Amino acid sequence: MDTGVDLERLRSWMDEQSLGTGPIENATRLTGGTQNILLKFDRAGRTYVLRRPPLSLRGNSNETMRREARVLAAIADSGVPHPGLIAACGDENVLGAAFYLMEPVDGYAPSQGLPEPFVSSSDLRHQMGLSLVDGIAALGAIDYEAVGLTGLGKPYNYLERQVSRWKSQLESYAEIPEWDGRKDIEGVNRVGDWLEANRPSTFRPGIIHGDYHLNNVMYRYDRPELAAIVDWELTTIGDPLLDLGWLMATWPDEADLAEGGTVTVQPWDGFPTADELIAHYAAQSDRDLSHIHWYGVLACYKLGIILEGTYARACAGKAPKEIGDTLHSSTIRLLQRALRWIN
Repeated sequence: MDTGVDLERLRSWMDEQSLGTGPIENATRLTGGTQNILLKFDRAGRTYVLRRPPLSLRGNSNETMRREARVLAAIADSGVPHPGLIAACGDENVLGAAFYLMEPVDGYAPSQGLPEPFVSSSDLRHQMGLSLVDGIAALGAIDYEAVGLTGLGKPYNYLERQVSRWKSQLESYAEIPEWDGRKDIEGVNRVGDWLEANRPSTFRPGIIHGDYHLNNVMYRYDRPELAAIVDWELTTIGDPLLDLGWLMATWPDEADLAEGGTVTVQPWDGFPTADELIAHYAAQSDRDLSHIHWYGVLACYKLGIILEGTYARACAGKAPKEIGDTLHSSTIRLLQRALRWIN
């Protein structure tokens, strides 16, 4: 099979790093919701997972890999569940892109189906939802400077920059003449204005995952706890409460449940409500949650604008129409949710 990785060059690099001896065996591409390449393989009795950007590199692909590896190294001794970093290579000449090796995760992705006993127990599913909050509470509690992540992001004026940053992103889609989405998302300006008028005056910087939801975690098989938080490509230093807001924005509400088919984890009954997630976070964090719904609205705004970009590309024939239409519908739902919250 085509692994997307030059195994001979990888073997030579691993020799230099003293990472086993002999051939690379059982190389298998892993599937998931990511465009990045994940390759699982064995060498000298040890199993590795390699992560690298897609073959068609984006402008920041290599820097993203370096940042991911840096964060995984920094949180190695923390209570945050994550794939263990084995080694990283920032030199793009070895495999054509920066990459890193990590330990395989002994766990499952809930969106791929719940195993027993979780599929039969609403109580266990409730605990699964709470443990999702435990992950970002632990991440947000880390002193990012103490673990060597100074300079990873730009925390100064982080909240002040958010609306203008994503408003500019939305306006850039007008460069695609075929894009007709603006007529459907007219509430976006009202949401942006509300965010500017109600922005928290202060925050305490910390590590944020940047895309925190049920599709970016894996759970343990034997208990309702996280095995690992995965897909760290949007990680930065910012306001950790945005991770909780992101969870609020992506968490199924009554409208989602009534429509059916929009909830990626089944069965859903037993999972906590969004308010229960917030309360569980508050019980273990000293962060000020008095403006938490502002973060939820910001997450709806930001994610909706990001998803609309794929729809804009689909309008121009540069992305599949079916995917574009689906994400455009998600953008509309997110902005409707944001409007309900600010009302």
